Amino acid sequence: MVRAGLEGAWDCVLANDIDPMKCAAYARNWSDAALIENDVAALDPMLLQRPIDLFWGSSPCQDFSLAGKGAGLSGARSGVFTQWADVIETAVSAGFAPPIIAFENVAGLVSRAKGVDFTNVLRRLAGLGYSLGALEIDAARFIPQSRPRLFVICLRSDLPRDGLTLQAPTGPFHSKRLRDYADQAPRDIKRNWVWWAHEGPPRRNITLHQVLDTAPDTPWLPQAEIRRLMAMMSSPSRAKLEQARKSGQLEIGTLYKRGRPDGGGAVRQRAEVRFDGIAGCLRTPAGGSSRQTVLLIEGSRTRARLLSTREVARLMGLEDSYQMPARYNQAYKVAGDGVAVPIVRYLDSQIFQPALQLAARRAVA
Repeated sequence: MVRAGLEGAWDCVLANDIDPMKCAAYARNWSDAALIENDVAALDPMLLQRPIDLFWGSSPCQDFSLAGKGAGLSGARSGVFTQWADVIETAVSAGFAPPIIAFENVAGLVSRAKGVDFTNVLRRLAGLGYSLGALEIDAARFIPQSRPRLFVICLRSDLPRDGLTLQAPTGPFHSKRLRDYADQAPRDIKRNWVWWAHEGPPRRNITLHQVLDTAPDTPWLPQAEIRRLMAMMSSPSRAKLEQARKSGQLEIGTLYKRGRPDGGGAVRQRAEVRFDGIAGCLRTPAGGSSRQTVLLIEGSRTRARLLSTREVARLMGLEDSYQMPARYNQAYKVAGDGVAVPIVRYLDSQIFQPALQLAARRAVA
């Protein structure tokens, strides 16, 4: 999805993933000409020893997530960041340091383990010779999906930053979490930290109604299953449902099943629904995560089904021409592990392109 966000303005010279299914999805849309299906730690270092303007990495988030077990950088999955940084270091040592490095992960990385993991990530990237800062962006500013994510943007320290940074964190994506971290960051991090200048994005122009698929590949649930879902709802969710029924209009809600404490020490599965025009964060359908259900309420009539393949693609900002995997769970995984396409375009317009243009002007001068 990073490729989708940069398409038209960039040429991709290398794409890498270890998952055969994701690589097949990538090749179906972009061809496999620049694709390497392999462990990032096993990449041929010569592949990056050429002029490249941007390295982007989105490592697995499970060990960084506040909902995970907290293994952090020592975890088998989120520890892939270290392997990715090793590959970049080899390129930098050979004289091929890219002007820009971008790293995306869950926003919880900032505060997990009291900021220790985030500090280690920043320290590693700064040690490669980069100034860096971060933005916490919720995809809901661009598309109707609540999906807060952290974007660490690094600019090679020898490049100009005129107009790219701010003296104080006044941008819309300089979250309180980031401001609190920066206030208490170790001295070496503060020396390399910058606040990236950025404007607020345009008003979101796509609604949950527009995301709806008129020919979904997911069947409507039988009424008995819908009644079971309603019986699983908490009191606040039932109140939202009743309010939606009273509106007299078509109301669209999204629902997740989650494990919640029942007050007696046990965990009980609950169905939580929202009718605020925003879908919940898409998550990979594994490790206990449920797939998201869409509810259509018209007075006393209630219909429900899983989000369709096309709907999860649209909720990530992908065009309908994008070819998702044919198997439903695979398509859902591609979306759940992806990066919201409009955010990539936004970062390109706000930071990547201005930084490269500034560097090009200096080179000509």
